Amino acid sequence: MDNPNYKSGFVALIGRPNVGKSTLLNYIVGQKVAIMSNVAQTTRNKIQGIYTSKDAQIVFIDTPGVHKPATKLGDFMERSTMSALDEVDAVLFVVSATEKRGAGDDFIINHLKQVKQPIYLVVNKIDQVSPNDLPDIVDQYKDALPFKAVVPVSALQGNNVNGLINQLVDGLPHGPQYYPEDQISDHPERFVVAEMIREKIFMLTRDEVPHSVAVDVTSIKREDEEHVHISANIVVERPGQKGIIIGKKGQMLKKIGTLARQDIERLLGDKVFLQLWVKVVPGWRDKSAMLKDYGYRNKDY
Repeated sequence: MDNPNYKSGFVALIGRPNVGKSTLLNYIVGQKVAIMSNVAQTTRNKIQGIYTSKDAQIVFIDTPGVHKPATKLGDFMERSTMSALDEVDAVLFVVSATEKRGAGDDFIINHLKQVKQPIYLVVNKIDQVSPNDLPDIVDQYKDALPFKAVVPVSALQGNNVNGLINQLVDGLPHGPQYYPEDQISDHPERFVVAEMIREKIFMLTRDEVPHSVAVDVTSIKREDEEHVHISANIVVERPGQKGIIIGKKGQMLKKIGTLARQDIERLLGDKVFLQLWVKVVPGWRDKSAMLKDYGYRNKDY
């Protein structure tokens, strides 16, 4: 590294479900890294997005939305979130300008009281409220923690996101560039492909189905210079859910596959042949071995 003033560090995003953490991460990184959906609990692993400029590199850890765990999967997500806070140089506590401070926010605030790193309060979705309401929204939080800064943003439109990055960089330590400048995530292709398929299931199905879905990418094979063959299992807990995902005459599964393939082709820069199967595995969310198989790894399992 030629630049002795180069800064780098790890930053965690935390917030209750649907406040826009994934949207913010995707805007900063410039490509789709974390899946986005209006169904709560879509982010299950600590997805890292990497922002690199000539002066700094920030590695973002997008933690699962905090909630009260009801299954072993929920318990894993809870521990995954809290362990992320021990590994970082700063924390972004993301709240929505459109929602009042609630029990979920208080739950997070309570955990953040143990954190010694700088915490930034990021008030997202400011494009959806009147500027006159902003002071009252911030007032709900300002005395909860000793925030290093309060930063209003619109992750969807990009308002003030650069200002947030500048403040983060100012507070980071001098350090090396950990990843090549063109790398935006440290997750292997298989993981990101699975996330893209899962996003389409969330988008197109409803009710309980999304919460009971895992995607297991069984193979990614390069056929030649321009063609990639991908096989994946969509895992659900009940036969009824399988029926919903397959749809009438297979139409839903076809739609999921088409939309996911388009995203994957943009990611890989190649033509993709995507084969999807739907498997019923009763109670997979409560079986440790299966959680490992579907990518939820944790030292406690």
